[in-house]
Amino acid sequence: MGVDTVADLRDLDPRLVHKAMTVVGERIIHELRGVSCLPLELVPAQRKGCAVTRSFSRRVEDRATVEQAVAAHATRLGEKLRREGLGTDQMTVFYHTSTHDRGDPMRSVSTTVTLPEATNDSLVLIQAAQLGVARTWREAPGDRPWRYSKAGIITTDLMPLAASPRALIGQMDRERSGPLMAAMDACNSRFGRGTVVPARAGLTEKRTWSTKFEMRSPRYTTQVAELPTAHA
Repeated sequence: MGVDTVADLRDLDPRLVHKAMTVVGERIIHELRGVSCLPLELVPAQRKGCAVTRSFSRRVEDRATVEQAVAAHATRLGEKLRREGLGTDQMTVFYHTSTHDRGDPMRSVSTTVTLPEATNDSLVLIQAAQLGVARTWREAPGDRPWRYSKAGIITTDLMPLAASPRALIGQMDRERSGPLMAAMDACNSRFGRGTVVPARAGLTEKRTWSTKFEMRSPRYTTQVAELPTAHA
């Protein structure tokens, strides 16, 4: 279309751009001309759902490792919910084998666990996640075990905890767990994520199933150790 610069794009006929790039492209033209087409979101929309899923660094065959993995995911879910003041009263737990492992037995399972009330307490979420594994775990028939490649938890219909009335027992539990979760979050914020975790989630450095990040791009903006070094 003869566009080599932003100025060329700005000066195009919006009708032609609409045909070539739909309404999204036409909005870009108007925005470049100083005409606002999209409102500025001063307050981010409330999160409606959250998922924590990871592939294993190796195939997992035993229940204890799967339980530790979902416990670690539930811990991370609790951190995310507390940061935004949200809670959940249900979660879906899943784990499955890989379709790339041809010749191996295949299995994919999931289950939804309902909680008595909405919460963001990592300990409660861990109990629910491990209950999901207990419900669905089966030993493989024959002498060939299922080799799981991924596990995770998903939750929807998140709600602000302070916005809905709770039963007295729930309020008492929250008063007791709130300071504990706050202390854990403070330690992890100061000394790094994973410094303090529930025992069932396992220490970060000792998790043999954790995803490998060998091909990850350097994190220049958040990790000092990964900053590029210039040599004279």
